[in-house]
Amino acid sequence: MTTFKDAPTGAESQTGKMSLSEIFETLLGGNLSIRISAYDGSSAGPADAQYGLNLKTPRGTTYLVTAPGDLGLARAYIAGDLELVGAHPGDPYPALKALASDLDFHRPSPLALAQIARSLGIEHFKPIAPPPQEAVPRWRRFAEGLRHSKSRDAEVIHYHYDVSNTFYEWVLGPSMTYTCAVYPDRDASLETAQDNKYRLIFEKLRLKPGDRLLDIGCGWGGMVRYAAKRGVHAIGATLSAEQAEWAQKAIVDEGLSEFAEVRHSDYRDITESGFDAVSSIGLTEHIGVGNYPAYFGFMRDKLRPGGMLLNHCITRPDNASRSKAGTFIDRYVFPDGELTGSGKIISKLQDIGGMEVIHEENFREHYAMTLRDWNINLVDHWDEAVAEVGEGTARLWGLYMAGCRIGFDRNIIQLHHVLATKLDDHGGHQVPLRPWWNA
Repeated sequence: MTTFKDAPTGAESQTGKMSLSEIFETLLGGNLSIRISAYDGSSAGPADAQYGLNLKTPRGTTYLVTAPGDLGLARAYIAGDLELVGAHPGDPYPALKALASDLDFHRPSPLALAQIARSLGIEHFKPIAPPPQEAVPRWRRFAEGLRHSKSRDAEVIHYHYDVSNTFYEWVLGPSMTYTCAVYPDRDASLETAQDNKYRLIFEKLRLKPGDRLLDIGCGWGGMVRYAAKRGVHAIGATLSAEQAEWAQKAIVDEGLSEFAEVRHSDYRDITESGFDAVSSIGLTEHIGVGNYPAYFGFMRDKLRPGGMLLNHCITRPDNASRSKAGTFIDRYVFPDGELTGSGKIISKLQDIGGMEVIHEENFREHYAMTLRDWNINLVDHWDEAVAEVGEGTARLWGLYMAGCRIGFDRNIIQLHHVLATKLDDHGGHQVPLRPWWNA
């Protein structure tokens, strides 16, 4: 039911002009469980609803009209023109979860669409500049460089990861680990879970003192430093200059220079080989499905016979869905990102030859819990985060992490480990008969 702060004027009644909340109701099919209010004074949905949307400005209307769906909603929200009522912007998860049941857009009849257009006015159908946090569209990126070329990959990584090391410290916590944690139990802290994740990977890779590890897409060097503290000689590679600088300082501060090194480098430029293990923790999402053969081939060629490979990445829950990310993720989070199912990852790894997949497991629930804890950290440091990166970027991160959490909750996306070993010239391997790690 739509209510009005002021009754519609006679002119509005005669012309059939719709209020903004009436337009929302038409597009959403009515029966709202959330409260929608707008700057024209109209509102819709239960008056006592815990969560809702507040459209605050005409600019917000233009964003919604010119980019229907998640992109327009994100533009209006990040710019501050659309407010999520009932939740902190650092953790809008509960509001998003409530909204998800209502945000099911219905295509109105041609007559209703014409009435909506007349009510809004032609000025709202003219595109305007998006918020400054938005990356250029795919076609512009294609014109400016080949997808997944070294130069374009470097630009994409710079866009996402070189936000501010200080900002990441507040969101990620002391571990500075921007990948899924592995919780030993549901009450474990984020730091305990991140340390447990590195412990699990270390054990799966059968690493021991004196071994050599290559960690590609190493972030702030968490895996590199974990291995180095246990006597493993580890090299990490990252395309982010800020990550490499932070990681190298941490290596020096922790007295690990004898064992650890993080390079500001494309992983494809690593020349050393004969490693006992190669880990890729959160890099595959940036590679592109078409590049998987070269990607897995690179890791195979860096291993000695009998060496271990672990691939940790976000996946689709099936192998048939489109690989390209949705518009919001592509423009605001991971430009050029692609996801596929764990089955396709395994088959692409098997197809390069010389590798045998030993084990695979899904950590979907763990990533939802990780995102929950990152959102909590952002709320706890909200004022500092806004001062460091600006309110728009802080709102973007709160929205993105909460939205991804819903994706993991609903099995729209998953997180998989794939463990493999490099076979010898006779097709043999050296791994035990049964899993040797503590789950």
